[in-house]
Amino acid sequence: MSVTIDSKSTTDIPTAPEEPRARHRFAAGAVFEKYALVLALIAVVVVFSMLRPDIYPTAGNLQNVLGSQAVLLILALGLIVPLTAGEFDLSAVSTMSLSAMTIAVLNVQQGWSLPAAIIVAILVSVLVGLINAVLVVQLRIDSFIATLGSGTVVLGVVQWISSSTSVTGIDDALVDATIGTRFLGVSMQFYYALALVVVMAVVFTFTPVGRRLLFVGRGAEVARLSGLHVDRVRGGSLVFSALIAAAAGVVYAGMLGGADPSSGQSFMLPSFAAAFLGATAIVPGRFNPFGTLIAVYFLVAGVVGLQMLGAASFVQQLFYGGALIVAVALSGAVRRRTTSRSAA
Repeated sequence: MSVTIDSKSTTDIPTAPEEPRARHRFAAGAVFEKYALVLALIAVVVVFSMLRPDIYPTAGNLQNVLGSQAVLLILALGLIVPLTAGEFDLSAVSTMSLSAMTIAVLNVQQGWSLPAAIIVAILVSVLVGLINAVLVVQLRIDSFIATLGSGTVVLGVVQWISSSTSVTGIDDALVDATIGTRFLGVSMQFYYALALVVVMAVVFTFTPVGRRLLFVGRGAEVARLSGLHVDRVRGGSLVFSALIAAAAGVVYAGMLGGADPSSGQSFMLPSFAAAFLGATAIVPGRFNPFGTLIAVYFLVAGVVGLQMLGAASFVQQLFYGGALIVAVALSGAVRRRTTSRSAA
């Protein structure tokens, strides 16, 4: 008996080479997702350089942009610590203002030496972080509500100790250490912020502290069952956020040559926008220092470009507000996709 096989009825079975192609496409997509914000930053710079070639792509503008955003970058870096642990710190901006005003009041009005004033400012700021930790960890108040309330109280303290007026005339040593001294045309405050980016990237990537923050943020109950001290991690993240906010306040005081009781609140929106937007870049799905660095300068590059085109001042708020909404949506989507990939 002979058997005839109809070649037309056979089903083609995908061959092995298809799998490498699929992996290649997956890898290419992951690389694009990782550096999409960097490409967006380059695109913004190119577009505004074409629109305003006389002033936007100049060395002076670049040096000004890099140096002027150090305070925002430091503050945003502080925010990503509790955010990684699944907590919010809405008091960070007020803590920064408290740090700057404490230095100004003690140094200018009370005649304290600059180092002593800075130490007190840092201690007071850490105290705010400890209070936040107690409210969130011990009293079980949601961090969004707890830090919103404590931040409002701290802002009231700033108004009280300053009599609601600006305090100027701070020691020139702090001014020189922040904006008075330049390297490659960029003020030193930029390099302080850049150093903090590197240090935090090392901590987040290579130390147990960084892994614990991420583990707790991804699932507090699972982390607790795994033996981690979840409450200690959550409380510590709030204290560390306050410490970095204190450092931002020191730099802010040097940049202003004093302190203003209300100007610090303008950092609230852009700092959170940078933190969430940064979670879509470099390490997609995670709050990370280098992503935050790129996000800060992406936002600032856009705002500066719009201002050079003659946009009204309210456009800055529209830009930052819109960026925050988009950033939260994108970071959530990236995080969900990353989690699903890991599960698969």
